[in-house]
Amino acid sequence: MKKILYSLLIFASATMFAQKNPNVKFVICNDAVGTAPVFNANKAYVQSSTVFKNKAALPSNLKKFDFLADNGLTESRFKKDYGTLDIISLATMNEQYDLPKETPVFIEGYEFSNTSTNIYADIISNVEVKVIDGKKVLAITTPIK
Repeated sequence: MKKILYSLLIFASATMFAQKNPNVKFVICNDAVGTAPVFNANKAYVQSSTVFKNKAALPSNLKKFDFLADNGLTESRFKKDYGTLDIISLATMNEQYDLPKETPVFIEGYEFSNTSTNIYADIISNVEVKVIDGKKVLAITTPIK
């Protein structure tokens, strides 16, 4: 009986950590992933934003990010004189935490299996190495406002 209870507890904790946060709004800019608070904080430098309400409405350049479009997805562009914010690849983050480069990364419960994906460093609020589905992975939380 203890083994069953223990197994259920492990399964429940792993599933809890892997749940998608419905409050996070992802933004794609220059082929890197950000969140709405990052772009709201830099609103003066944003040239344009286009909101796509569902996966079917995504243009071809955003199809690789369709797994983030549960709550819609925004594509933004910075003004030409601004440049960009600091970006980092998920593979580099894995290396910084002594994990293999190709290990999937979870951001607010969304699994990023392509670790060549770049993210804006400003979206990182907290990073932890967690065990999800029996594997050590990075779990990143973002500042949500």
